[in-house]
Amino acid sequence: MSDLPVLAVDDLRVAIHGREIVHGVSFEVPDGGCLGVVGESGSGKSLTVLSATGLLDVPGAHVSGSSVLATPDEGPTEVVGASARTLRSVLGRRVGFVFQDPGTSLNPLLTLERQLTEGPEAHLGMTRRASRRHALDLLEAVGVPDPEDRLHAYPHQLSGGQRQRVMIAVALACNPDLLIADEPTTALDVTTQAQVIDLVRSMQADRGMAVVWISHDLGVIGQVADEVTVLRQGEAVEQAPVLDVFDRPQHDYTRLLLGSRPVLGSPRPAPEAPPEPLLSVDDLHVTFTQRAETGTRRILAVRGVSFDVAAGTTLGIVGESGSGKSTVAGVLTRQVAPDRGSVSLDGTDVLAASGAAGRELKRRIAMVFQDPYAALNPRSTVARSVSEPLRVHKIAEGSERDRRVRELLELVELPADFVERYPHQLSGGQRQRVCIARALACDPSVLILDESTASLDVSIQARILDLLLRLQEDLGLTYLFIAHDLAVVERISHDVLVMHRGRAVEHRPAADLFEDPQDDYTRTLLEAVPPLRPRAAAGSSPG
Repeated sequence: MSDLPVLAVDDLRVAIHGREIVHGVSFEVPDGGCLGVVGESGSGKSLTVLSATGLLDVPGAHVSGSSVLATPDEGPTEVVGASARTLRSVLGRRVGFVFQDPGTSLNPLLTLERQLTEGPEAHLGMTRRASRRHALDLLEAVGVPDPEDRLHAYPHQLSGGQRQRVMIAVALACNPDLLIADEPTTALDVTTQAQVIDLVRSMQADRGMAVVWISHDLGVIGQVADEVTVLRQGEAVEQAPVLDVFDRPQHDYTRLLLGSRPVLGSPRPAPEAPPEPLLSVDDLHVTFTQRAETGTRRILAVRGVSFDVAAGTTLGIVGESGSGKSTVAGVLTRQVAPDRGSVSLDGTDVLAASGAAGRELKRRIAMVFQDPYAALNPRSTVARSVSEPLRVHKIAEGSERDRRVRELLELVELPADFVERYPHQLSGGQRQRVCIARALACDPSVLILDESTASLDVSIQARILDLLLRLQEDLGLTYLFIAHDLAVVERISHDVLVMHRGRAVEHRPAADLFEDPQDDYTRTLLEAVPPLRPRAAAGSSPG
């Protein structure tokens, strides 16, 4: 290891069209170490790191200050103000990048082999045969199964976790001295997240490279980082070793982030007198047909799932991607037709209802989706989005409709003057509140929340959860809360249904399930949750 930091950033400032967004940030990344950069959306995390590594490409952007990349083989290179030729020699060869969404980072038109061999051939001068051997070694190193076969695959033929492993392999292809990991686990299931964290840590140890890990989740940062820089509105408000940040936070914002983390160990108390079931699902089977090179194949997405949800309570449905969670929600909202099974709401058959009865049932089951950005029409005002169900079901018109929209905004704690705003004028949390208001427009009995807090920052997520708990108490709502974050599920759920490969492997009261899980898969999910204390705290106690 070298005594010089791999990356030394001093008084970095970034302005876009004359407006300064990053304000004099300084930090160092030691050789072989990991710096965690943490903060909420809009804090300037990615902008700071991309500017420091020469990858910022925004019209009207101006970067000042200093960012020196120094490695034993290459010597120091000033990145700020560097020529395009210098940046080409740095990016990919000396600095590797892993971004949040491998689905958009990988080229959908190129095979994995071409994407893995492109960098070594261009930067390291490898022959086609040598680069192919190198690609196989990389796929094997990052744990992609059947690497020889996968070389000919395209990104869409891999799972999300496998795509992220390939993205890490691409980033490591030129043996970089510094790896930038920008929210690499945010979109992943908790078990896949744990695997990617372990993978990056092992790659870091094996290759002796430095890592900058960007995240809004202090739980993840605690598992990877040695040092932490906390950013807020483009300023570094706290910089300290990871253990000090967790045990002795100095800034109010750091304490806010720590206090907002969902952690295991706070189960929701069970209702004093369990009410009668409002929603009943019995022996649900769903099959999808998928095209393959050899013809078509049938995929059994949901296999004999049954459960009851009592009125005014929350059933948490947890499991990894592909477990069948959202398929169950699709059946309940009549977007997916099951092969067999029944669904009843308050004694009425949901799947067989038609005409006026069918329309009434559609009003009584509403849904809030994961991504509020995609769920709202960017060309519609808040008033139009919230009032859409009222227009579709012809519930209210004119001034009565306007009154109901204002009432719904007040219910989700948004100002009445938001009615004229568009989605791009709202924060992520405000958009999700608008989505909740729209879902409540027709006074539903059941609200299905499909990963509805997964894309939010931790402090915003905490406020949305508080809102949902209050709405349930005030309105007597029944929730199906679909998620892969068990700490969030524990906080909001009375009962929990664990799904794995289409089956319900465990269904028990939340307090009992988290205290004493019975199924191996449930235990695996719980073990993958980032612990309350950072990795560096192993064998130590708070000072």
